Amino acid sequence: MNSRTTKLFLIIFLFVIVSKQIIAQNKKQPINLLLITADDLGYEAVNSFGRNIPDLTPQMDKFANEGVQFAEAHTATPICQPSRAIMATGLYGISSGMMGFIHMKKKVPTAMQTFQDHGYITGILGKVGHSTPDLNYNWDFEHNYGELGSGRSPKKYSAYATEFFEKCKKEHKSFYFMVNSHDPHRVFHNPNGKIPSGAENPSKIFTIDEVEVPKYLPKTDQVKLELSYYYNSVRRFDDTFGAIIKALKKSGLYQNTLIIVLSDNGSAFPFAKANAYISSTKTPFYVHYPGHMIEGLKDTEHMISEVDIFPTFLDAAGIKIDQKLDGKSILSLLKGEKQENRNFIIGEIDYKIGGKATPIRSYGDKKYRYIFNPWSSTGNEYRNNNEGLINKDIEKNHPEYIRFVDFFRHRALEEFYDVQKDPDATNNLINNPKYKSKIEQYRTALIQWMKKKNDPVLVMLENVGQPEKMQEYLDAYFPKKKSLMPKEQLEEIKKKAEAKQAKKKNKNKKSR
Repeated sequence: MNSRTTKLFLIIFLFVIVSKQIIAQNKKQPINLLLITADDLGYEAVNSFGRNIPDLTPQMDKFANEGVQFAEAHTATPICQPSRAIMATGLYGISSGMMGFIHMKKKVPTAMQTFQDHGYITGILGKVGHSTPDLNYNWDFEHNYGELGSGRSPKKYSAYATEFFEKCKKEHKSFYFMVNSHDPHRVFHNPNGKIPSGAENPSKIFTIDEVEVPKYLPKTDQVKLELSYYYNSVRRFDDTFGAIIKALKKSGLYQNTLIIVLSDNGSAFPFAKANAYISSTKTPFYVHYPGHMIEGLKDTEHMISEVDIFPTFLDAAGIKIDQKLDGKSILSLLKGEKQENRNFIIGEIDYKIGGKATPIRSYGDKKYRYIFNPWSSTGNEYRNNNEGLINKDIEKNHPEYIRFVDFFRHRALEEFYDVQKDPDATNNLINNPKYKSKIEQYRTALIQWMKKKNDPVLVMLENVGQPEKMQEYLDAYFPKKKSLMPKEQLEEIKKKAEAKQAKKKNKNKKSR
């Protein structure tokens, strides 16, 4: 081989090597997926919906303005665990069977399992039990409540996120990462009280003079005090959120990551979380997808829901599954395109964390919302752990607001609101003859949706004028909580009950 041939061979060899390197560099790694959730962050506590509360959520505000904001985003079931089950499956609770604080019995695809099966590293910070529908699923990277300063330490969230991002880079794999803050869930941050173990102080403390009382709450001193503590916890969530985004940017993975940020439900106050009002379901919903969005876009037209998250992630990753989902990808909306059938949202509640079934359904668009409360025909009182001391304070000190407590406890069987004029649901129009045809229209629309989904509440709505029949069905035929649970969850409940009983026996022995 002469020198000329040798040189030519070397040139060709180097060209092949360099070409392979260029191709490898240009070959994009599959998109990373980051889902960040707040716990009980109401839409009225952020500045993306016409409100202006100075310095409450500066990190979120900045992020929202750099990405896409959805003004009509909602949670379908505004209670922690069932809400997160919908995020994970793209299915309503009545479709998946997870109609409360219930894990998966009927096997359906989940985001974490699907992406893990496709080579993604899956990670989770906080709310692990509530965010893992399948009790047999094992995350690749997991840190929970106690390791995160009771889920309220921005520094610890940042440290674990940094560790996770480095792990993914080292293994050259994309990720599905769910970051769940425990803020601003009760117990709110009282600057003069005891804080949960390991929790940090928020970067700003609010006073009662800085709060904005939403119209769905009475303007009592107790409400203002609890709102000020709530704002402190909202600000600490914002601190955590900012720390996660900073860690992602520092890792160098920010530009190849689709980020969705939302709350699992409304604020932990009466007539918000665990109900079916605008204050219950409406959520801040921000998306950041570099190169695939119009920066600063505010979508006020399309109504979207948490049920759309899983199909959106699948679409971005180019993964198809056999399961027919209730949700639909929103990727095209990020570019300002239009989608049909985005003009209504559904609300669904079946079981709260404890007690009997309290089924509620709602059907709403940007003009009106119809709510059906079949549980109210039983004479039961509606109670949950989101009241704080507000209702007790009213009963003791504010007779002028006692109707507020009475309506919260008992409800009307049906409710109908003009959500443009009355987004805080202060004027129930159900008995207003002017709206009779509208009410029938929305009730019928809900019935049609329920028929498509084989909703167990349908029988009660079809017998709305016959309370005895509704009561009979609810008592005898509505799905029982334990019948919906997998055997693993039932065994876990049994063990806890036995341990509680043993503890009680030991305590009684010692007291003798």
